[in-house]
Amino acid sequence: MKILYSPASPYSAKVRMGAHLAGLSAEAVLTDTNAAPAELIHNNPLGKIPVLITDEGLSVYDSRAIMQYLDRSGSKRLYPRNAAKRTEVDVFEALCDGTCDCLLAIMYERRFRPAEIVHQEWIDKQWTKVVRALDHLEGNLPRLTKAPNGGHLALAALTGYLALRFPGQWERGRPKLKRWSTKFATSFPDLDAMRPKA
Repeated sequence: MKILYSPASPYSAKVRMGAHLAGLSAEAVLTDTNAAPAELIHNNPLGKIPVLITDEGLSVYDSRAIMQYLDRSGSKRLYPRNAAKRTEVDVFEALCDGTCDCLLAIMYERRFRPAEIVHQEWIDKQWTKVVRALDHLEGNLPRLTKAPNGGHLALAALTGYLALRFPGQWERGRPKLKRWSTKFATSFPDLDAMRPKA
């Protein structure tokens, strides 16, 4: 099994942590989406990462589909069996992933447009969504247990991406969120090593 990934990608971080937690051995294959390598395009026509490729040649994408596959295939579950608790974790993961979507939209706007035509109003709109989401998370953080679930991993990936790309822009007024991120790092050093990195 292998996972095509980028070290800075929060979605890649989440699924790599998920594979590790599920007890599955997955080779991490560094992949440059801008170069559109054949292995990526062949396994995901959208040319996006992460992509999980099984030993049998099955391609699984996007990150939530991969997480569901890992949950079904691994020796340890990534999501609660109880329907109500499962829905709670699914919605929490969706919030974290959606926040990452907004952050990436900001990064792409700044990175790929010439400075003179960067659409600041668009950036501001995305950041407003991020602020609302982070404020919601500050007041509704999940308890960190000995066995993290998919929602915990999504939050760890999100806070790792914030620390990487938006240092000093998200922590103020959110001490609980900052402490949660630090506690995750110290409690799960193997998983912390997979969080977004430059």
